[in-house]
Amino acid sequence: MQDAWRELADVPSRFGPAVVTIGNFDGVHLGHQQVLRRAAAAAHADGLQSVALTFEPHPLTIVAPDRAPQRITSLAHKADLIRSFGIGAVVCMRFTEAVARLSPREFAEQILAGRLRAKRVLVGENFRFGRRQAGDTNTLRSLGNDLGFAVECGGTLSVHGDPISSTRVRGLLRDGLVAQARRLLGRVFSLRGKVVRGKGIGSRRTVPTLNLSPDSDVLPADGVYVTCTRLDGDPHWRESITNVGTRPTFQGRSRTVETFLLQPLRGDPPNTLELGFASRVRDERSFPSAELLKEQIRTDIGAAERFFRRLRAVSAAAGEAAAEPP
Repeated sequence: MQDAWRELADVPSRFGPAVVTIGNFDGVHLGHQQVLRRAAAAAHADGLQSVALTFEPHPLTIVAPDRAPQRITSLAHKADLIRSFGIGAVVCMRFTEAVARLSPREFAEQILAGRLRAKRVLVGENFRFGRRQAGDTNTLRSLGNDLGFAVECGGTLSVHGDPISSTRVRGLLRDGLVAQARRLLGRVFSLRGKVVRGKGIGSRRTVPTLNLSPDSDVLPADGVYVTCTRLDGDPHWRESITNVGTRPTFQGRSRTVETFLLQPLRGDPPNTLELGFASRVRDERSFPSAELLKEQIRTDIGAAERFFRRLRAVSAAAGEAAAEPP
């Protein structure tokens, strides 16, 4: 079963009984993945369906807008990632003021035991739920005893002694530390979105690029990155280099994401891209002329080519197929 429902009401009445895991899952980092895999394995072992319950928008958008975080992954991207870890269905429940007013018991009765027919519920150690976050994992266990579902808590994963969290991932990306973010995500950070028409400056004055309009909120810090690119959902990643920033050499003002493919694009331009950020090359900066910028871009391309050569060499030495950064 591979489903994603945008409303709780969209869940079929025949759904369940189920193993349910609950969370915002923004970024779907290694901590999330641990819980998702456990939920999928438990469902398989017990002959149950598996479902991840997440929320759109983020609950803080409703209850504390000034503290609402920017999204690392769009809703569609998050659902795809969740299902890649064996979860059969994703419910992207609309979080409203009415949902925020549900007591812990009402949430457990109406949503978990009721609509999703939960038999087991897996959550993170810091899980809170219900009006004013009144419920915690102990509350959930007590309610589960009354309503017929068991509750398990996932342990907290850490890297170098620091817990993995979506907040840490956001901070690393905003500092341009994409390699460090990869350690928390278990994969390269990637952006998805539509290819949009640029101003043609690259084609005329430097190198031709594909311009991405991301469908999520968090961008890496301005700079140049070694990236891998997928076109129109093609599973194959292409080697590329990407600039995130305002193009100061040309007095740009808005932030853009511009990608140069190391191998020429054949055929029509793509409609959509996914960009995986493998390594940071340098800061974005202003150059006295377009020609000097073009020279620097050639140097940047050389850095990307060396990165991918090393990656292929490591794969060959290990007797593996050519590796791709994700």
